[in-house]
Formats: sequence, structure tokens, C-alpha cells
Amino acid sequence: MTLLACSGAWAGVQVNFEQPDKYTDVPFSTPDRDVVLNGLADHFQFLGKSLPPGQQLKIEVTDVDLAGREDVTRRGAFAIRVMDGRTDWPRMRLRYTLEQNGKVLASGNAYLSDMSYLQRIGRYSSNDSLRFEKQMIDDWFRNTFNIKPKGRSKPVVSLQQREVQGR
Repeated sequence: MTLLACSGAWAGVQVNFEQPDKYTDVPFSTPDRDVVLNGLADHFQFLGKSLPPGQQLKIEVTDVDLAGREDVTRRGAFAIRVMDGRTDWPRMRLRYTLEQNGKVLASGNAYLSDMSYLQRIGRYSSNDSLRFEKQMIDDWFRNTFNIKPKGRSKPVVSLQQREVQGR
């Protein structure tokens, strides 16, 4: 049921992706999909470094819808994502549990989305393929755990994609 599990003892975060081949919008090819999922997991783990010592966050991602839409008419050597800011904002569904010493401090289901993703000043470089999703996750992490991200996670630049905004 879980395709990919990433965890880091130093980060206090364990991320699982439930049936990623059924997600709303992730790359079709397995290598590109793995790049996206690993990038998201790395970002959650990066944010987890700001949790108080001894806390463990478990996240189960149940759906991902990346910013923009892949333009299948232009598919070739590069995947092209068209971003118009209308109905193509990034979204994610997940379940989470925050524990300390085996005691549950917080848990729940979360629906993350950022309808104004193209109008915001982003923290992440335009070279980061997941910059809009990372900003959305930062907002959720700040609102849910009251922790402001310190710094930025490493950019995901290995996806071979070009983006076209506002066709």
C-alpha cells in the first residue's frame, strides 16, 4: 500500500506516500515521479528539523496535485507544465500525527492548497520545480505547528521540465 517511505532520525519526520500511482497529478514516468515524491519528503524532513527535540511527526500523503497542468500536446523530450493561475493551483491531502515519548500531541487530516500561488512572492528559486508546493507546505507547517521555516530545503531541479505561464 505504501510505495515510498522516507525517514530521517535527525529530522523527526517520517513521510509515507500512499498509492502514488493514483495521485491526481504527478509525473507519469516512474523516475520523474520518484524525483517529485523524494523532493516533497525531503522538504517535510527539512521542516521537521525545527520541531522541538524528541518530537516525531508522521505524515501519510494520500494525494498530490502539482501546480499547473501538464500539456500533453507538447509532450516530447521535456514535460511542459502550463500555469494559468485559474484552477491549476497546487493541492495535497495528508494525514499526520505528532508524537512525543509515545504520546500523541496532535493528529488529523489536512487538505493543503494555494489558490494564489502565482501572485505570491515566493521563498524558493524559479529553478526549483517544486517551489509552489514547498511554499504551500511551509504555510501548513507554520499554521499547524506554529513553527516558521528556517532557511530553504535543497531545490528539486532534476525534473526536465519547462514551464509556460498564462497561455
